[in-house]
Amino acid sequence: MEQGGIVTAVTDGDTVVLDDGRVVRMIGTQAPKLPLDRPDFVTWPLAPQAKAALEAIALNKPVRLGFGGEEVDRYGRVLAHVFVDGPDGEVWAQQAMVGLGLARVYSFPDNRACLDLLFAAEGRARLGRLGIWADPYYSTRAADRPGDILARAGHYELVEGRILLAEKSGGRVYLNFGRFWKEDFTAVIEAPALRLFAETGIDPLALENALVRIRGWVDDRDGPRIEITHPEQIEVLATR
Repeated sequence: MEQGGIVTAVTDGDTVVLDDGRVVRMIGTQAPKLPLDRPDFVTWPLAPQAKAALEAIALNKPVRLGFGGEEVDRYGRVLAHVFVDGPDGEVWAQQAMVGLGLARVYSFPDNRACLDLLFAAEGRARLGRLGIWADPYYSTRAADRPGDILARAGHYELVEGRILLAEKSGGRVYLNFGRFWKEDFTAVIEAPALRLFAETGIDPLALENALVRIRGWVDDRDGPRIEITHPEQIEVLATR
């Protein structure tokens, strides 16, 4: 943990600027996105509200930074958890934004700290239909409706369903949610991710028949697919 400085600007719902010029990307979360000078980028629903909420939490306030893995990304942004010194005590900005329903849990294989607490906050917000969880744009998709998932190719999505078959082939594991692997939804775990599963003590092949929630970017390779790069992308909801 280190002293960060004063937040002088809020770029969007998960990025702040400090008084020393550093840009801090708040790890563990993804808020609705603003265009930020990107041509033809369509503002995600509730993005202005997310920015305003983070401004209310952090703008012009001193913060401390906590690190959970890689500390700087390829754009030179600091990757950190942000703790705001508020009048009623310290506020963990990520947890506050997720709890308001204005950010989702969003992790990387090299930055996985504190996710259990963020998942808990997200679960409460989702059950309460707060913020993004009341907007169809962010709805959890059903794994047995591959057409709906395919329509979201290129988007970060949450998908729920029961794993029909878990099998290893060619150094990767396929989690199949339907009988027709070229059409149905599939989650794919590549070899580097399998090493992380092994380190965590999780056997993805044991997930067969489990009801799970998968999160990640949807692509279209033999039907809708999400690549799993680390274990926290899979939440087990029921084993049978």
